[in-house]
Amino acid sequence: MFWRPLLYTLAFCSALQAQGPVPAPLSSPVKIQQALAASPDASQLEKIHNDVVRLFGKQNLLKGKPGTKVERTTVAWAIMDMGAARVVRGNGTLIGEMVRVGDDGLQVLVQKMANFQEFNYRIEVEGMARVAGMVHLEHYEYTADSEPQAGVPVGKLEKFDWNESQVFPETHRGVTVYIPQQYKAGEEACLMVWQDGGRHVDPKGSMRASTVFDNLIHQKKMPVTIGVFIDPGRRPNQKPGEKAANRGAEYDSLGDAYSRFLLTEILPEVEKRYGVKFRQEPEARGLAGGSSGGICAFTAAWERPDKFHKVLSWVGTFVDIRGGNAYPYLLRVTERKPIRVYLLDGVNDLDNKFGNWPLANRMMEASLKYMNYDYRVDWTECFHGSRGMAPHLPEALTWLWRDVK
Repeated sequence: MFWRPLLYTLAFCSALQAQGPVPAPLSSPVKIQQALAASPDASQLEKIHNDVVRLFGKQNLLKGKPGTKVERTTVAWAIMDMGAARVVRGNGTLIGEMVRVGDDGLQVLVQKMANFQEFNYRIEVEGMARVAGMVHLEHYEYTADSEPQAGVPVGKLEKFDWNESQVFPETHRGVTVYIPQQYKAGEEACLMVWQDGGRHVDPKGSMRASTVFDNLIHQKKMPVTIGVFIDPGRRPNQKPGEKAANRGAEYDSLGDAYSRFLLTEILPEVEKRYGVKFRQEPEARGLAGGSSGGICAFTAAWERPDKFHKVLSWVGTFVDIRGGNAYPYLLRVTERKPIRVYLLDGVNDLDNKFGNWPLANRMMEASLKYMNYDYRVDWTECFHGSRGMAPHLPEALTWLWRDVK
């Protein structure tokens, strides 16, 4: 029976070629679900067919590698096969029977599902698995402070490459500098340093830090603050798209190397290049990062509380990768330092051989409380990553900078 999939593929190719290019608006899982729910007639089914092809990609469908498409918490599956298809979870529980939307074997299932879950699935055709994968659902709504607002001055973004590090030799990285429109040349401004910076400052990214800065500075919920967004170090032989090879050594290591890197290399370079000045009092300086970048932010402030007082950490890696699991204990036996700490984590964060991230952050929370630190912890349902932090960023920054003018 090996020839059946080949015949179905050839039939599907012929149907697609016969249709020719159809310049229609972008399709989406929600739109397809609404169209299917409206008892479509033959002409409407043809449009749904074309929308499904555009959404999943013709080649992906022909090769049997369609994957899934997720919009908010609505999930779409598709397959091209003449046999009756259905989608089941990895444990065999039925998710739903697929609906045929054409004579060429194209079938689709679209369902709205519960938020904050991750599960394996497979598409079965006549009892045989044809496609398998994983669905990750984690959707948040942004507040207005994460969106561009009319009449709000927009800061400028400058970028340079840093290839001359003495602290981390033979590394190169990008640095993006956010300068608020309210900054006046010759004056001093507050400072906030971000690890994994390039993706967090992008106004079209998930964190949208530059947009949040614009809005909060305009509302005077934050002082005039220059953001220095630093990418982790890459090695000269790394290929484009590879993860930064020096990230773990820079971010997860305890000690003063990263704070020295900031204070002796990056921050002086920013001041020199762009003619800006940073305020010297430590309460006017903060650090931010997620995961390993989160423990890095804490370490820099821990090592140099005379230079940095504010820490923003989400899904922080306070586990046993390079000794970060020691911090809950060090906090308890070290004289309290003048550090203000914001932590965010979620019940769906990582649990692996290095440790349990939610438990590690719970231990940090307990130690900060025991030592009477100025701290705040927000617990969510987030997984590991930055999605959970993004909608909380305006509130977190407002809390961190609440008493600095």
